[in-house]
Amino acid sequence: MENKPKLLIVGSFIMDLISTTGRLPNEGETTIGIDFSTAPGGKGANQAVQAALLGADVTMVGKVGKDIFGEMLIGSAGKAGIDIRHVIRDPNAPTGVGNIMLELKEGQKSKNRILLIPGANMALTTEDVEFLRDEIGNYDMVMLQLEIPMEVNEAVADMAYEKNVPIMLNSAPSAPLSGSLLKKLTYISPNEHEAADLTGIKVNTSKSGVDTEAIKTAAEVLLKKGVKNVIITLGSNGAALINAEKFIYQPCIDIVEVKDPTAAGDSFIGAFCTAICSDMVEEEAILFASYTATITVSRMGAQPSLPFRAEVLALMEAHKNNL
Repeated sequence: MENKPKLLIVGSFIMDLISTTGRLPNEGETTIGIDFSTAPGGKGANQAVQAALLGADVTMVGKVGKDIFGEMLIGSAGKAGIDIRHVIRDPNAPTGVGNIMLELKEGQKSKNRILLIPGANMALTTEDVEFLRDEIGNYDMVMLQLEIPMEVNEAVADMAYEKNVPIMLNSAPSAPLSGSLLKKLTYISPNEHEAADLTGIKVNTSKSGVDTEAIKTAAEVLLKKGVKNVIITLGSNGAALINAEKFIYQPCIDIVEVKDPTAAGDSFIGAFCTAICSDMVEEEAILFASYTATITVSRMGAQPSLPFRAEVLALMEAHKNNL
């Protein structure tokens, strides 16, 4: 990579506890599962690891508990080459966990349901990130999500905005956002459900396609509030990028068997931010991100599924006649 982007991620660490089953239980029902595993995750950490594996220079700020899950999460981030000096170990709060139930049915794409227990992530404070005020100007982009306290996201966004550092907010899980935060965002990236929560516009998707007019209408609500670029991820229907000048629709790269979609969105965002900060134009960045996420869904686990840059480029080369 000629231009090695310098990215700051302030966000979550979550240990994923993954139960695989052929059928999710109904209320009051017990079913026998197929498998159980653990994998390091958390939206912030996933995006940080993906960016690092794609060649970015990544710094992560967050909080974990003083427990085995915290050790494992910090170890995974460090192994990916992330600067983990600013990850705090909290003696009074457990490391966050995500209970993931993954339904696998023959001949169908896998489905998941996730129950998130934030733990130490919600113990991160504005005081913990105050040191960034003097350092944040050194980064090419700041990446935020909503698995840490909103006041921390607001504080970091204020710092970045003051230094003219671009801000990506992955607005997940869904939560209300203030007007003062929205107008500072260079990018916001909700999925179709989160976009509906933010705008009141239902974005319909189906196997037959997407409602592009609804996507444009939902994006326009956010653009009018000051967001510069809106990226709506649409699951198996791909993604769309909308700003004042253009509408880009990128279909899903449907060339693999989907095994676990858990980290698909994080993989996409980590790849997009790395690409756009490496001087790719928006069309190139969203395509690169889509191929990255395609590899991710073909593997099990959150961070264990995230690909290296060479893998993404190899897949793009193999299918270049379809580009």
